Amino acid sequence: MRSLIVLVLVGLAAQLVDGSLGMAYGVTSTTLLLAVGITPALASTVVHISEVGTTLASGLSHWRFGNVDWEKVGWLAVPGGVGAFIGAVVLSSFISAEAAEPIVAIFLFCLGGYVLARFAFDRRGRLIEVRRVPRRLLSPLGLVAGFLDALGGGGWGPIGTSTLLSSRRMEPRKVVGTVDTSEFIVALSASAGFLVSLSFSEVPWSIVGALLVGGLVAAPIAAWIVRHLNARVLGTAVGGFILLTNANTFLGAIGAGEEVNLPVYAIIVVVWAVALYFSIAALRRERRPVFES
Repeated sequence: MRSLIVLVLVGLAAQLVDGSLGMAYGVTSTTLLLAVGITPALASTVVHISEVGTTLASGLSHWRFGNVDWEKVGWLAVPGGVGAFIGAVVLSSFISAEAAEPIVAIFLFCLGGYVLARFAFDRRGRLIEVRRVPRRLLSPLGLVAGFLDALGGGGWGPIGTSTLLSSRRMEPRKVVGTVDTSEFIVALSASAGFLVSLSFSEVPWSIVGALLVGGLVAAPIAAWIVRHLNARVLGTAVGGFILLTNANTFLGAIGAGEEVNLPVYAIIVVVWAVALYFSIAALRRERRPVFES
């Protein structure tokens, strides 16, 4: 029961972050599931099945708050669903747990570093000129992000949200809402791919249910937060958290000895603190509060 309560809180926290940033539900949840010994394929399966419910709730909530650009949802979601299904089958059928673990660990660690750098040090995010996003960008973006999301248990949000934000063609709240809403098709397709390749009885449904409950509670709260909480500071905090929680698996995947663990953890904490300082300083230069009314 205590473990299930912890997983509910994990699902709630992950969805609060994902719904506010358009990223990190899969990365955060998969990192924690891998840390407790669940295999990469099962971890990704659990996350994507729970995301079917959380992304539906999140999409409806973002729609209610006017955060969705429906013209772009289809061009992201359909290729994303195709890529996610292929990635799920590849992970479940053609890559063993032993072979997948270092790939997933390195992928997640790199994503954590990217999220941290993107929100802490990139000063271009405020320079938004709302204009048309070419479909030739949206469809390949959806295909690649969907494939990597299923293969790594997270990636749709970091890749999709960050790419669209860096294009400076959409309002940040529209980026978050659109990516979150289109993720429903990605999660549904990835789940179908996993269930085709894995036995139905292999899925730990109690873990799925716990993550789902937490995510459903958080989804409407996150959609409201996206209009008020500044994404720069929250994104920096999430990036550092992903690096810290995934460091041990990453070091093992690259063959580093246990003697380097403590120095690496210390470096991550220092970098995380510096990044938080830079993100808050950037808001002060812009004369913007961390929480905007």
